[in-house]
Amino acid sequence: MAQARAVLGGMFAATVTPFDGNGTLDRDAARRNVRTLLDAGLHGVLLAGSTGEAALLDQTERDGLLQAVRDEVPSSRFLLMGVGTESTRHTIARAKHAATLGADAVLVVAPHYFTALMTPAVQRAHYMAVADASPAPVVLYSVPAFMHYHLDPDVVCELALHDNIIGIKDSSGNAEWRNGYLRARSATFAVMTGHAPSLTSALGDGCVGAVLAAACIAPSLALSVAQSVGLGHPEDGAQAQEGLRRIAMEIAGVYGVPGLKAGVDAAGMIGGAPRLPLTPVLEEGRSAIRAIVGSVLPESVVVAAA
Repeated sequence: MAQARAVLGGMFAATVTPFDGNGTLDRDAARRNVRTLLDAGLHGVLLAGSTGEAALLDQTERDGLLQAVRDEVPSSRFLLMGVGTESTRHTIARAKHAATLGADAVLVVAPHYFTALMTPAVQRAHYMAVADASPAPVVLYSVPAFMHYHLDPDVVCELALHDNIIGIKDSSGNAEWRNGYLRARSATFAVMTGHAPSLTSALGDGCVGAVLAAACIAPSLALSVAQSVGLGHPEDGAQAQEGLRRIAMEIAGVYGVPGLKAGVDAAGMIGGAPRLPLTPVLEEGRSAIRAIVGSVLPESVVVAAA
């Protein structure tokens, strides 16, 4: 089995996928965004996750995104690529392809179209098959907001014993489920949170890092919270935690991915328009988003309205 080039852990951004004026993947913008996020001190980036409009990208675009960004991520950082699909066979094919293009690990969201049939036994069978076949290490992904169920903690504890499964991204924000996953943590299995509003408590409970959409707008806030918790003074990161909460609840929670992309624009990077069927945020919403970003980030990094 292939080994990760870096230990899974630390603060990651779940990045947006920028498109140009013709709706085509903007490779240069993707490179610039990733460079900015890593220069800010983040430990890794996720491409083609939920925030990256993964469900709306074709395989050529996925390839182009990974190829564009690969050289921007040094061996000391981590490049995670989303590959999950509804089909185990297709997920395996994507995982193999991502490995050939240099992904350090692959993030695999659980299948959810046939939600009622996704029993613990089915979850186990799917991930075991992917992990057995993938040349790249596998990270489990539980996101109940989109899956409409959560990965079973007992199944996760069993999957954590697989040599090629190195962690989980838990975006539920549910402390009970998170604590169930934390039973699986070890030197070779990392529990990462994907829920910005509960970052402080998740790190305090034992998560070794996070993969956050909010970090694609405010990487400094995620790093500040992590540093405060790591030093044993989580109260010092309270203001940063509140900023992340506002981005997650007042931008992502209200406007979704189009709002996050508008927030990336407001933070001085390149978000741009989403892809249909998602539609851009109207000017009233963009104004509100700029105000939020301006209130949680230093004024110097917030761009003026176009």
